[in-house]
Amino acid sequence: MLAAALFTLCMLSALLFSPSAMATEEPKFESIDRSGAFELRLYPPMIVAETWVEGALGEGSNAGFRKIAGYIFGRNRSRSAEGSEKIAMTVPVTMQPEKIAMTAPVTTEAAPASGEAGARWRMHFVMPSKYTMATLPIPEDPAVTLREVPAQRVAARTFSGFVTENRVREETALLLGWMKERGLEPSAPPQLARYNPPWSIPFLRRNEILVPYR
Repeated sequence: MLAAALFTLCMLSALLFSPSAMATEEPKFESIDRSGAFELRLYPPMIVAETWVEGALGEGSNAGFRKIAGYIFGRNRSRSAEGSEKIAMTVPVTMQPEKIAMTAPVTTEAAPASGEAGARWRMHFVMPSKYTMATLPIPEDPAVTLREVPAQRVAARTFSGFVTENRVREETALLLGWMKERGLEPSAPPQLARYNPPWSIPFLRRNEILVPYR
């Protein structure tokens, strides 16, 4: 576990302190409405590189990050030239549970409990906007796939500090409650989005819960 965590930390360092990281790209969106830490957004279509992992939030994050970081570091086949191609890092890094457990009236398990059997997560990185499905390198790892995400409306709650499973559940419950007050129905499981490397000062970190809605 320690070796895996150190490996992930080194990869994050290489990605976020590379020359291109000074202007790390993140998905553009139109802000529809905002109230404090809550916001309604409209995202245009995007392409993501994603993988499925199992386990608790922490170990799932490490495993998923290693797989997708391997893809953008060069474990791929370029479509335009021989060999591989490096892809610029983007933010956020996003985790989404395979399913959520709803409880009355509006609370949710944003992630399966630690150690729960069968807990599965989908991690994805949004690909830089300059790429299309026809120009992105082909992943060599069959566990990494590319997917087009259509335009979507998303409710967001922003928070700082450490990300724990309990904190994710609390923030998700707050967001779902805010959505219910406005008559907004979730159309997909909540997503945890993180924008900072793990050594960032906790109160300066930017984390978000994102919930697509109808």
